[in-house]
Amino acid sequence: MRIVVGMSGGVDSSVAALLLKQQGHEVIGVFMNNWDEQDENGVCTAESDWQDVQRVCEDIGIPYYSVNFAKEYWDNVFTLFLNEYKAGRTPNPDVLCNREIKFKAFLDYARSLMAVKMATGHFVRTNEQGDLLKGVDPNKDQSYFLYMLKAEQLLQSVFPVGGMTKAEVRALAREAQLPVSDKKDSTGVCFIGERRFKQFLAQYLPAQPGDIVLPDGTKVGRHDGLMYYTLGQRRGLGIGGGGDGRRYFVIDKDLEHNRLIVVQGEDDSRLYRNECECEQVTFIREELPQETPCRLTAKVRYRQPDQACTATLGKDGLLRLHFDEPQRAVTPGQSAVLYDGDVCLGGGIIR
Repeated sequence: MRIVVGMSGGVDSSVAALLLKQQGHEVIGVFMNNWDEQDENGVCTAESDWQDVQRVCEDIGIPYYSVNFAKEYWDNVFTLFLNEYKAGRTPNPDVLCNREIKFKAFLDYARSLMAVKMATGHFVRTNEQGDLLKGVDPNKDQSYFLYMLKAEQLLQSVFPVGGMTKAEVRALAREAQLPVSDKKDSTGVCFIGERRFKQFLAQYLPAQPGDIVLPDGTKVGRHDGLMYYTLGQRRGLGIGGGGDGRRYFVIDKDLEHNRLIVVQGEDDSRLYRNECECEQVTFIREELPQETPCRLTAKVRYRQPDQACTATLGKDGLLRLHFDEPQRAVTPGQSAVLYDGDVCLGGGIIR
């Protein structure tokens, strides 16, 4: 079977390609270049990753190519990313990247190479029905980032490392003497990498400094621009030591008056919500597998333990979640993702 593997230059996708090759498939490695820019040190990180892909593919003995999706990324991911920040929300571009680039543009490219399947190094699993299942490693499960996909896309995809732990992946890479066996995992936003986020965002959106206030309007400091802050944030506010001495936390943004609203103490009830509404609702199987309201679990951020909730899908298309326990810093623009056991059902964008 011809399988095209999306290779990032990291250990996970490298081991995915290795496993498929060992299973006897005809494997083709493809590196996706989604962002044409140098980092703050003048280094093109994509070029370094591409070199790692070439070394790995040569070691495994598979052909490799590079494909540029920078225009698709700008049009279908980055533009939406900027618009969300302009609206005072905190977007998650990784879920859009998976929907628009890796499992759309890249999947189309794999088909053009006459591939039967495409593969990635995501820590998730699928079944014959096209369900999306959590990866077996709870610390690395990435189903949260793939909830916008459809069963049709998942049926054309394979995830060779989804049934492994990260430790097993690295051990296999070392055993095969892959040059990226000890390469550290990438962090940060998918296209930005590990450079300073505030400096990056300032290149594209003009900052508008304003007041930091308490809920009663008392001024306690100045912010650099609402786009730089997110709900629940305590670091980088520059107002430590005031009031009763406890740390300040962001609870809201007043866009009309350009004010950042904070409270003191992480136990303040205004940091927590029992409910949230979600828009842009999408399900892997087009609809929930049961009538609403129904009992499920949800995550409102990556790596959060599953939270018990009652989910209701309204006639207005909005998904409403009522949690058994109050949830801290439920953030507009982020994703709420629904689960039924190990099965990821879909989700939506928190309003």
